[in-house]
Amino acid sequence: MHINSKNTKMLLLAALLTGAASTSLSAQTQSPLSVAVTDDSTPARSEMTEGPEINGIISARSGARMQVTTADGAKKVIAIDDATKITASKGLFSRDKLAAASLINGIPVTVKTLQSGDALLASSIKLTGKDLKVARMIHGGTEQGFAEQTAATEALRGRMGDIDKYNVKSTTNVNFDTGKWVLSEQAKTDLCAAATAAEGQENALLLVVGYTDSVGSEDYNQVLSEKRASRVVNYLQQACKWKPYRMLTPTGMAESDPMADNETPEGKAQNRRVAVNVLVSKAVDGL
Repeated sequence: MHINSKNTKMLLLAALLTGAASTSLSAQTQSPLSVAVTDDSTPARSEMTEGPEINGIISARSGARMQVTTADGAKKVIAIDDATKITASKGLFSRDKLAAASLINGIPVTVKTLQSGDALLASSIKLTGKDLKVARMIHGGTEQGFAEQTAATEALRGRMGDIDKYNVKSTTNVNFDTGKWVLSEQAKTDLCAAATAAEGQENALLLVVGYTDSVGSEDYNQVLSEKRASRVVNYLQQACKWKPYRMLTPTGMAESDPMADNETPEGKAQNRRVAVNVLVSKAVDGL
């Protein structure tokens, strides 16, 4: 299997943290910050200097503060005030309608900060409309839809070790026609077979990654790879009965990490794929 380790790391982080947001739905509240704040006052902006730009996932909210977990696992507590600009990077949401209420657990963000000592204040927060839509759907889900998954999810997450340390137990690739994201009958059979095999591993999670060949623009292939990944996830959950809480956030990788040479028709056919990876944390593998 060929998946960029940096991208995979971020995907696993996003999926696990989004899962944390899902498991709190019965209370419909944000997770509390996991750090002790003895002084919740923030210096005036005039007393602060430009701070670091922080990229990561919102992992907790408490009042006017949020915790952002970065790809390397570091946790940064950042204050938000009325002057913090919150924008979406594209299309789905009007830039002037986003508010602090949009900053919910599981959303990837890019935060520009002001700094005074160890204190950080967000001068601007940028998020992706697509990610916001997904996170809102998860956060706004019904208690009925998630109640039966909560205990199992918490138990599974509680046994997870370092998110960087997963064993890839197997990979199933399903292929697609040019420009299409429709599953063939063979692909449907292979997906349910993969889910059945993974079901026997108590701690297994599925990471679904979509790819394209080199035909088409970068933007077109990105969207196409995401559609293919989403179609596979939907089939695994709906037809193969794979539980959503054992599914990491799917992603599209466009034409990156090709399996074969894109200069030949045969190679392109192999690259038009979705990879279903069965992962088990090394901390629990073999238990």
